Amino acid sequence: MLLTAALLGGCATTAPPAAYTAAPEQPGRQYRWLLGSGEAAAMSRQTHAAMAAYAVARARGPADSAVLAAGASPDAPRWGACDSKPRAVVYDIDETVLFNTGANYDSASRDDPPFDPARWARWEQGGAKLVEPVPGVVEAIAAIRAAGVTVIFNSNRDNVYAAQTADALASVGITGAVAGETLFLKGDVAPGSAKDPRRAAIAARYCVVAMAGDNLGDFADAFNDKALTVQQRRALAQAPALRAKWGAGWFLLPNSLYGAWEGAGFDDLFPADKRWTLEEND
Repeated sequence: MLLTAALLGGCATTAPPAAYTAAPEQPGRQYRWLLGSGEAAAMSRQTHAAMAAYAVARARGPADSAVLAAGASPDAPRWGACDSKPRAVVYDIDETVLFNTGANYDSASRDDPPFDPARWARWEQGGAKLVEPVPGVVEAIAAIRAAGVTVIFNSNRDNVYAAQTADALASVGITGAVAGETLFLKGDVAPGSAKDPRRAAIAARYCVVAMAGDNLGDFADAFNDKALTVQQRRALAQAPALRAKWGAGWFLLPNSLYGAWEGAGFDDLFPADKRWTLEEND
């Protein structure tokens, strides 16, 4: 509004305030792809439908756990025992179950600045009604629950906003998230953002037949090891002993908005012996 008033007053050369950031003409490509493309929506529905079918098929009878056993790792996986425990599935929330549409608008309109924990906390506190369901998730959760499988959410939202998180889920028709029972948040079980302790607590009570997330850390904290290079993390996700788990217990949703891959540079993505330019080959 300040800029508009200056222009109307004939002061077009007046510099905007230092804190002013011009809104981009359109959101970044990552927002347009994830939130606007039919391809991303179809991939999401495909993944959620596959997870529901997998979980429903394992609602009764023998089943393997989708949670790594204590001391196991993605490159040397061992799976926790199911025994006669009741069946459950575990979902991450943000960009797996819910699109944080209001917060994503705020970020996109400010040209996608670095993550601001204080701003995100304000969003968790007051943005419960400004979310949308990820395509396919509402139907998938309904089918899983109808088969008698418990749906549990494991998110790095802060546990002081447990009520607001449950309200956000309920606003898209996913009711029944109860803190400490079917809703586990940062600060529950153990301090910090590591999800393995929460996964272990859930697996102690349930046979977790499937998990869904948009980040590798939604399946094992080992993927979040900061010592891993971009390519090492990519290789770990494709460890030979782990490959069969993707689509058969572990279900990954597309997310082009954020992740550990964001810092990747040319050397991370393009091997030196696989580079080509027209100028060098003319």
